[in-house]
Order: sequence, then C-alpha cells, then structure tokens
Amino acid sequence: MSTTLPRTTTPATALPSAGGGSTALRGSSSGRRKSDLAANRPPMRRRATDLPQIRHTVSLVVPAHNEARNIPWVFEQIPRCVDEVLLVDGSSSDATLRMAALCLPTVRIVQQQGPGKGNALRTGFLAATSDYVVMMDADGSMWPGEIPHYLHFLEHGYDFVKGSRFVAGGGSLDITRFRSLGNRVLLAVVNLLYDAALTDLCYGFCAFRRSLLDELDLSASGFEIEAEMIAHALRSGLRIAEVPSLELPRRSGRSHLHAVSDGRRVLRTLVAERPGARSMAPAAAGEK
Repeated sequence: MSTTLPRTTTPATALPSAGGGSTALRGSSSGRRKSDLAANRPPMRRRATDLPQIRHTVSLVVPAHNEARNIPWVFEQIPRCVDEVLLVDGSSSDATLRMAALCLPTVRIVQQQGPGKGNALRTGFLAATSDYVVMMDADGSMWPGEIPHYLHFLEHGYDFVKGSRFVAGGGSLDITRFRSLGNRVLLAVVNLLYDAALTDLCYGFCAFRRSLLDELDLSASGFEIEAEMIAHALRSGLRIAEVPSLELPRRSGRSHLHAVSDGRRVLRTLVAERPGARSMAPAAAGEK
C-alpha cells in the first residue's frame, strides 16, 4: 500500500504495546513502591471492542451497458458492508436490467442522462445516499471482495482511496503491453504536474467520501473521468491512499475502451486541470 499525502507534518503519538498494556520505560528504579508505580502508570486504554462503533454507510455505483452476462458474477460477490447498489444503465439493449433485478432485488436502477462512462458515474454519484461511495466496473474485471480494503482507509482518515495494479499485492491479468506503456506515460505526467507519487492512474476501482463530491467538481463525460477525479483530489489536497488490486480479464463481451483516443482525452484532462491552469487561462485570454 502506498499513500499520497499533503506535505504537512503531524506529531507522533505514543502507542500501546502489542499486549494491550503500556510499554515499560527504560531506566526505572526496580526499588520503587508498587503504589508509586501505580500512581505514575498511564490510564489503561479501552479495547477497540469496548468503544462504541459508528458504522458508515456505503453506496456502490456500477455503470453498465449491455453487461447482462457479467452482472450475476459481480453482484454475487458484493460484500455485506455495502448498503445500496446503484446500477447506472447506459441504454442497454440486452437483459442487463432484468438480470440485475433478478440477482439483487434491492438494486437501484438509474438511467444515465447522456453518453459516456463519466456521465454514468456522475449520475450515480448524485443518486447515491450513503456516507462512502465506491465505484467499479460491471464487466467482472474488478473483484467486489476487495471493497473492505478501500473502506478500511476511509475509516482511518483518508478522503480518496484508489486501487493500484502496480504495488505489492496488486496485478493485472488483462492489461496489454500497449496499455501498460500508455499508463506509465500518463502516470509520469500526473506525478510531474501534480507533485505526486502515484503508482497507477488508468484504473477505475475507487472509493471516496460522498461529502467531498463538490470538492471533486467532476464534469468529464468519458473514460477520462478517472483521471479527473485523481487530478482534482490531488489539487485539493485530499488525503489519498492506494491499495493493491488485481485486475481480472473481462468475463464476457468487448471493452468499450479505445486506448488511443481515450488516452488523449486523459492527457488533455491532466494538463488542463493541473494546479494553476485555471488561474492562467483568464490572463492568457486578456493578453489576446
């Protein structure tokens, strides 16, 4: 796991020992009375199981277009920690909607308002009602069983969590050499322009706090929305964590991704949304 954090320093805090008690200090006198030791001993920490647990709700947004053959496997893998599942349908002509309702009667089906994956995701984000929002594809290339790992980091203070195929524990059984090369080039661009240290960019398994949706300020309509989310999260100084993820082969059907044209859109997005770009645009227009 790797993290990208704002460049600030936080004070270290003392941690209890593995056994649950406090760690003994070196150099203490063995001849001191037990009453003195007890008086100077820090108060015992309550166990995590004794503390009241505040559970945050989770919405899973799944954009889909003609994914009827893949929906059953995806839906049966969704963990219990997910409170609502939103299938954002892009005018499917197969049995996607019927299959979704059959596999998960509680699914919320939302019709996207325009073409493109970005439009579908933005429609789903606005319709979500939970504290946390998770996004993933409907083609079976992402395993829903990884969702608890994403939620773990949201529960521990991070704002945006993204999957990475290129950290220890991650990988891909589907990526081609051409796509891998393109991802490395775009990754170098985002790390340079945004002063970041990410390990993966073009991968759409992410989770974030719904309260920060306005902060993300999304407007992309196509596959470049994933890059736009990361760019805006970095530019806003959100706490970002990367977690290892294994990309699986699409279970059925053909991908809607066009590597060259979508790669260009991602590059344009990264350059246009870089820090300071918006403030420079009015000045440039005024000079003309």
